[in-house]
Amino acid sequence: MSAPTAVEQPPRTVLVLAHTGRSEAIVALTKVVRRFHEAGIRTLMTPEEAAALGVADRGLVVERDLDGAVPDAEMVIVLGGDGTILRAAELVRGTGTTLLGVNLGHVGFLAEAEREEIVGTVARVVAHDYRVEERMTLDVDVVVDGEVVASSWAVNEASVEKANRERMLELVVDVDGRPLSTFGGDGVIAATPTGSTAYAFSAGGPVVWPEVEAMLVVPISAHALFARPLVIAPTSVVGVEVLAGTTDGGVVWCDGRRTFPAPAGARVEVRRSQQTVRLARLSTGVFTDRLVAKFGLPVQGWRGPRSVDGG
Repeated sequence: MSAPTAVEQPPRTVLVLAHTGRSEAIVALTKVVRRFHEAGIRTLMTPEEAAALGVADRGLVVERDLDGAVPDAEMVIVLGGDGTILRAAELVRGTGTTLLGVNLGHVGFLAEAEREEIVGTVARVVAHDYRVEERMTLDVDVVVDGEVVASSWAVNEASVEKANRERMLELVVDVDGRPLSTFGGDGVIAATPTGSTAYAFSAGGPVVWPEVEAMLVVPISAHALFARPLVIAPTSVVGVEVLAGTTDGGVVWCDGRRTFPAPAGARVEVRRSQQTVRLARLSTGVFTDRLVAKFGLPVQGWRGPRSVDGG
């Protein structure tokens, strides 16, 4: 009896995206391409971004348009800041592909690794030494006269903001179909826990641990006695109505990338999406450590928990 024929496994494949307008990104990209090539992992890149590589290194990658590239990749690796990572989130949301960000920007809360960790990061990917977190996203609808005129989504936040910087935007906010408050201001943000350290944070919202199942509602520069940030159930639906008579209306922004008009009388509804974004995690530390590191928080004098017996 002849021995069974071994089935040849297809090569592992990653898609790499980079902010190639920065010199440090090209240096990091070159290291990544070479390391994956040495490990026998196929690297996909767009022709536009591959053009930033040297001739020899460009020959190590497979050039592919983004359309259709993600399903072939086990992971999308992003070299850049949060803006570049949000661009990649548009590609992987709702797929089985995992997203890993290497921060080349400033704070970079969506990123898992820093630029000086690039070699070790590639080694962890090669060894399958990472875990995956499912992060909730938001579905956003703009409704005018009972008809949905625009739909989008967000991984960080959806905001309804004034269209004219010289005028306040008059809004009424409701939760689960019940009115909450009417106020004038610059707008309101509905955010995920992932987005609590982004726009919502700068507007005065709370930091929410990623493991918490919740949505945030954060008014922006509201002229109102009750305009506190709210943490609500992830099953809730947030409604924001632009009051009739508002001269210039408002605009809806999703992750600061996709925008739609919200004219006077429009209603914006934000709810939890059934689709998630899968983020690769390398660190075994807790979110508290990430906050301290990213914001440079002072922790001098901390002595840690005391044991019960005083030891």
